[in-house]
Amino acid sequence: MSFADAPTPELSAREQAEISSLADGTLDPRRREEVRARINASRELRAVYERERRVVELLHRMRTTERAPASLRARIEAQRPSSARRARLRLVYGGALAVALAAVIAALALILPAGTPAAPSVSQAAALAARGPTAAAPRGNPSDPDALDREVQNLYFPNWLQDFGWRPVGQRADRIGGRLAVTVYYGRRGHTLAYTIVASPALQPPAATTTRRDGIELRTLTLGGRLVVTWRRGDHTCVLSGTDVHASVLQQLAAYKPSAEDHD
Repeated sequence: MSFADAPTPELSAREQAEISSLADGTLDPRRREEVRARINASRELRAVYERERRVVELLHRMRTTERAPASLRARIEAQRPSSARRARLRLVYGGALAVALAAVIAALALILPAGTPAAPSVSQAAALAARGPTAAAPRGNPSDPDALDREVQNLYFPNWLQDFGWRPVGQRADRIGGRLAVTVYYGRRGHTLAYTIVASPALQPPAATTTRRDGIELRTLTLGGRLVVTWRRGDHTCVLSGTDVHASVLQQLAAYKPSAEDHD
């Protein structure tokens, strides 16, 4: 069942508004855990939330892509209803608003010039995780036990096994927007994380909750049902994601810095 076909449960105006605000990152931080718990306890609410996130992702892509002129993106955003207005409309039309927004954005993408360049986005990098590994896991780095023997432009992937118990289980290499993007998969107790490094120049950072850990600015958001933490190291973009994992776990791993990344 797609997000457009998912049933919409009867929700109060406050419940719908909170789900919408959680999806676009504007919900009061003090309410997030309670709202997430309520969503996780209901299959129907999860469907509503994923539908909301999909619309947010589509809007974000339209704002960040170079295919659409800035003036057009501004008009699209200006015509987007406010959170309160969206909540009232959804109470009347159920999922129709989300479907309509998605359809309009998809149509705009089709009518824009196909030959114009588009900068890759963090959401594209995060989506690589779902493709799964295509090669065996990298081995440990002989020069540094805290790093793996896999790098992107001298930025090495970390070896989390000793300190955190996450073992490398596979890898893949892709290109997005002409840039190399390498993903290493880590496994622990039946869970899998995906860590992607995108070659320079750095991607445009997404609108997301921002925290700092060990001097590193981390942005945390949900994309395609996966919790994502993204940050920059030098002129590279790093994207770490997983499901059924707490944000604090991803943030702790993201802040880990193997010394081998400074090696030539």
